[in-house]
Amino acid sequence: MSSNHRPNVLVFDVNETLLDITTLTPLFTRLFDDQAIFREWFAQLVLYSQTITLSGLYTPFGDIGVGALRMIADIYQITLTENDIAELKERMGNMPAHADAIPALTRLREAGFRLVTLTNSPSSASPTPLEKAGLSDFFEHHFSVEAVSKFKPAPETYQLVADTLAVDISDLCLVACHLWDTIGAQAAGCHSAFVTRPHNAMLPAPNVPEPNFVASDLITLTDKIINAKHD
Repeated sequence: MSSNHRPNVLVFDVNETLLDITTLTPLFTRLFDDQAIFREWFAQLVLYSQTITLSGLYTPFGDIGVGALRMIADIYQITLTENDIAELKERMGNMPAHADAIPALTRLREAGFRLVTLTNSPSSASPTPLEKAGLSDFFEHHFSVEAVSKFKPAPETYQLVADTLAVDISDLCLVACHLWDTIGAQAAGCHSAFVTRPHNAMLPAPNVPEPNFVASDLITLTDKIINAKHD
């Protein structure tokens, strides 16, 4: 990383990076008798959010999530009830923080980094999922892609953060556990830090940018980011 461009603003993805989405798993185990369907659902949610953006359309992330659940239920010939949909929404709104989130955020804030979030999820009334998880106060600003009606990894989503904070996009470092998110951020001009949570890994293929920082947990990733700042 160039010594002239050490990003001071850390932009955190929320779902799965900070909040533990595996708390949705019991719903899928109950409905499909197979917890692996949860990952299928999440992959479809990401796929169709990106498809909608590439097609010039916009539908709120939560609505796509409900639609993806209905689609998968149709594929597996499972009949959903309104209570099942309500449980999905309730679980999505009450995901707990990962155990490494508060220690990592505490260290980064003490090290002088500016911290913000950027999520595909729409903004919500208080208490927000991050407030319920005890993480909201670590951040000076919470960004939602709904402001540009495009989902990550569209470049406009990352530019939204830079423009609002009145900083260069190279001053941003996206922190995420999804490589598609770090790829998009780097293509837009940001730095990136990749936490390889379970079911997330590098993509070894030509022309795929490697993140500036990689670690298997947020605390180790934090150490790397802070050490780079002091080099």
